[in-house]
Amino acid sequence: MTDMLRFDPRWLETLSAPFMVHAMLAGVCIALAAGVMGYFTIARHSTFAAHALAHIGLPGATGAVLLGLPVSLGLGLFALGGALVIGALGKKASQREIATGTVLAFATGLGLFFARMSSSASQQMQAILFGSILTITQGQVVGFIIFDLVLLAVVSLVYRPLLFSSLDEQVAQARGVPITAMNLIFMAIMAGVITIAVPAVGTLLIFALVITPAATANILAATPVKSMAVSTLICLISIWGGLIISAMFPAPPSFVIVTLSTLFWALAKGWQALKA
Repeated sequence: MTDMLRFDPRWLETLSAPFMVHAMLAGVCIALAAGVMGYFTIARHSTFAAHALAHIGLPGATGAVLLGLPVSLGLGLFALGGALVIGALGKKASQREIATGTVLAFATGLGLFFARMSSSASQQMQAILFGSILTITQGQVVGFIIFDLVLLAVVSLVYRPLLFSSLDEQVAQARGVPITAMNLIFMAIMAGVITIAVPAVGTLLIFALVITPAATANILAATPVKSMAVSTLICLISIWGGLIISAMFPAPPSFVIVTLSTLFWALAKGWQALKA
């Protein structure tokens, strides 16, 4: 316990190290992607799907280790495949829940099967489940930046129909909005967001970056755009704060990131209760 509370006087040197700089830059990219898509996830009542996509990517990650491929590649491909299946099968929110649960159960079993087939895959399980943001490379950061640019371009093109279908699916369908196409686009983008966020906090804690900041922002902001901006800021503060605190004290960054994100949500809920 004392080791966890021991202050590192060289924490400023740690923050300037290349691996920490990469983690900070990755945090910006993750916060932007999670902040934008977190709002739509809550509006579309797809929080379970967002959480499940991380676990659906598990067999891709462990399978990639078996084949000697990058973990993020396998994770992304399986998350995208699962997202498209869920988006295609679940035209309504209730149908998406069933499709998500079915795909999640199969993917989780397959991931454990792959992990048992290789000691390397088993060793990678902890990083996949709980994240390892300090191991992010410069190449991954470049990939994150490219993904963010694509995400912003796609969201700007489909913003109105995506927002309409998220807030009132039945009315949007009656007005001619292609609901299935919006489902597929949303789920495909979410698969990408999950892929870049998992290295930070892992599949088990992904909720803290994609959902919790967005839920906090919905309390503090009145419009969708403002909510996305506040969510991005909260997510970034959580990630950077987690990295700084983990440099000052020997605590796992993912734990601190999740703690800060949850703390902001609790403070917002308290403020909302006092204002009511």
